[in-house]
Amino acid sequence: MSTEPTPRPEPRVTTQTFRDKKARHEPITMLTAYDYGTAAAIDRAGIDSILVGDSLGMVVLGYETTLPVTMDDMLHHCRAVARGAHRALLIGDMPFMSYQASTADAVRNAGRFLQEAGMDAVKLEGGHERAEAVAAIVSAGIPVVGHLGLTPQSVHQLGGFRAQGRSPDAALRLLADAQELQDAGCFALVLESIPSRLGALLTQKLDIPTIGIGAGPDCDGQVLVTHDLLGMFDRFTPRFVKQYAQFHQLMQQAFTAYSEDVQLGRFPASEHTFSMSDEAWEALGSALEEGTGDA
Repeated sequence: MSTEPTPRPEPRVTTQTFRDKKARHEPITMLTAYDYGTAAAIDRAGIDSILVGDSLGMVVLGYETTLPVTMDDMLHHCRAVARGAHRALLIGDMPFMSYQASTADAVRNAGRFLQEAGMDAVKLEGGHERAEAVAAIVSAGIPVVGHLGLTPQSVHQLGGFRAQGRSPDAALRLLADAQELQDAGCFALVLESIPSRLGALLTQKLDIPTIGIGAGPDCDGQVLVTHDLLGMFDRFTPRFVKQYAQFHQLMQQAFTAYSEDVQLGRFPASEHTFSMSDEAWEALGSALEEGTGDA
């Protein structure tokens, strides 16, 4: 009988963990996931937080933008992620038009992420124009992550996927928006595609953690779309992405090898098949002959 103590499960990452890490100057790690298996692997790797991003519209569902993603899409994928991750802080991305029309819609839909999909928090895009919705969602007891800079749901208004905050006026607006989101109750802020200097300045000025994606190395944490990190999304690779693998190429090679093996009769081989004893086979033959005779 083993006398080894049963290892205690690691504690869940919480919003307080984020605040503590900022205070201790410890980097926060975040990745996206949209399915059970990926979530489990990210969780086991010790990543602090998993964002079920509306980026699933582009990297999983094949849309050109994130705009067609629905609440049903998001809740479906959030539930899968929640089944796979048991340590990381889980954040559900509120899709286009789930919070823009009214504050009541925003609170109701944010609540669904926690009540129906097992998320710990929600994320939404926008600054001053979203402060009222953020405050209402937080008042309902739902943690909120803000998102400034390149906000993909506003891609048409922004004129495409391009860096933001590069002029003094644009940078000042971002600074004001960030402060307003913090005042409204956001516990963290994603900064996407802004100058590195501006990312550092925002991180210094804000009491809440900043999570950068193309916002430089001085943010309190970093997030990437997992499909970009793994080289699974083959349309384009944003400048701010570091690819740690080339899974799309590897998958294509594996699929081609499988097809060739099937066509040439190399798969399935004997080690991929199940056996039946000679006695059982002979008994089956006898049973079939008797059945034919009766007919």
